[in-house]
Amino acid sequence: MAHRFEIRKNKGGEFVAYFCYNSETIFWTEGYSSKASAKNAIESIKKNGPGAATVDTTAG
Repeated sequence: MAHRFEIRKNKGGEFVAYFCYNSETIFWTEGYSSKASAKNAIESIKKNGPGAATVDTTAG
């Protein structure tokens, strides 16, 4: 599969959830103190993301 979520630790020791496509990181979450919180963030994205609207805030 070309896309995946990864949980990594940042320099501060926090757990961060990353969404990757092929070898590129597309986006990441804030840092969490527990791995369970990072997993919850991933589940929330999976649950709430598909129906999210696209909003263009650029002028013109």
